[in-house]
Amino acid sequence: MKNTLKIVFILFTIVIILVVALILQQVKEKKSSDSGGKSTVQEKSDQEKAEEFAEKMKPKIEERLHEEDIHNFIKTITFKKNVSISPMGYVTVDGYINNEPDKYHFSASLIYKSNEIGSMSHSPDLSDRFIDWGEYKDEPKVKEDYLKSFTEKEREQYLKDIGEKE
Repeated sequence: MKNTLKIVFILFTIVIILVVALILQQVKEKKSSDSGGKSTVQEKSDQEKAEEFAEKMKPKIEERLHEEDIHNFIKTITFKKNVSISPMGYVTVDGYINNEPDKYHFSASLIYKSNEIGSMSHSPDLSDRFIDWGEYKDEPKVKEDYLKSFTEKEREQYLKDIGEKE
């Protein structure tokens, strides 16, 4: 009986020692990961890096839009706040022109590693404002047929937008 009591006491002591050791290990790990009031340099998240990169690239996006705007249609360019990262690693920035988010929107895919605009897409209405009708000077019917697809009001607005009517 005394031997059984000794074994139980020894096992109980070992369990207590292990529990205390585990608790001390947990406390030690928490302290090492905690700054303890000292300032530490934290690495930026991918989203924060993407937002900073997008901010840096906005002038290039504006420049590209103005290059495509041969009729000087663009009065204002507004960027949406959300910046996303595609599964392929592109940083995507969306925006719109002339305070018309539903009608004249665009999206730019930026390449982080090379600081370049990978591609840009435009809404159909915005793309229409960038058409160079000078390329169709030998085919005037193309422009006529295109303009016939609009209502009278839309046609007038389109001609104003491309600078052919006051």
